[in-house]
Amino acid sequence: MLEPSIIKDEEVEYLIKDVYELYGYDFSGYSRASFKRRVNRICLIERFTSFAELRYTLINEPEYLKRFVEEVTVNVTEMFRDPHFFKGLREKILPQLGTYPLIRIWVAGCSTGEEAYSMAILLKEANLYHKSLIYGTDLNPSVLETARAGVFPLQQMKLYSENYMLSGGKKDFSDYYTANYDSVKFDKSLQEKLILSTHNLVSDSSFNSFQLIICRNVLIYFDRGLQERVFRLFDNSLENLGFLALGAKETIRFSKLDKNFHQIDDQRIWKKIDHH
Repeated sequence: MLEPSIIKDEEVEYLIKDVYELYGYDFSGYSRASFKRRVNRICLIERFTSFAELRYTLINEPEYLKRFVEEVTVNVTEMFRDPHFFKGLREKILPQLGTYPLIRIWVAGCSTGEEAYSMAILLKEANLYHKSLIYGTDLNPSVLETARAGVFPLQQMKLYSENYMLSGGKKDFSDYYTANYDSVKFDKSLQEKLILSTHNLVSDSSFNSFQLIICRNVLIYFDRGLQERVFRLFDNSLENLGFLALGAKETIRFSKLDKNFHQIDDQRIWKKIDHH
């Protein structure tokens, strides 16, 4: 049975306006279809029977907003997601980054941190971890709490372990965590070089210069104008000859900044061209 759609298109516009005016979160650049789908899902989970009820709750209960933003922005993620991509990083990109005295990597929209931990493992296995810093940022403070704790459900480990092997993993994946009943805790050493903080890709500015920026499956929710802003931010944050990695359905090809980058083989990885 198809879930009934509770929200009409013009109501979506009211909602976006409310949330921006009351709380400063700007969803106006989000793809409407995806935003509407997620809002409908919220109404189902919370058992709101009408748009008015959702709107009332948002306006009168500021603490509810946090849940709303989480639901709308949450990125489903997994360790070594799309192992082929991580294999590409392992074989083609890390050897190039290894020539730098200090390697700075930004995992933008890092959600609950699985990608940042995957990156830490790759760097360890390439013997580059000691001279690396991984910055994991997300709009949503509560997913960063999960990332900070480094605790994940045990039942995910089978999938993560398979992904890890397919990405060219060298060890036994279980060496990286300790299991405890139904959850696992990742090794403390994987957090030593990890800096987690909130950052809004839409409104915040560049905060460092990086040799690698990974931002996968975040931009698919943004419209073209918003994507362009984020690409500008990434361009400003990347060193010459640095790398930008995007998700499977994302590309910089239609951006004005396309000319500053050159795509590396079949991967969703672009190298910033030296213009000097």
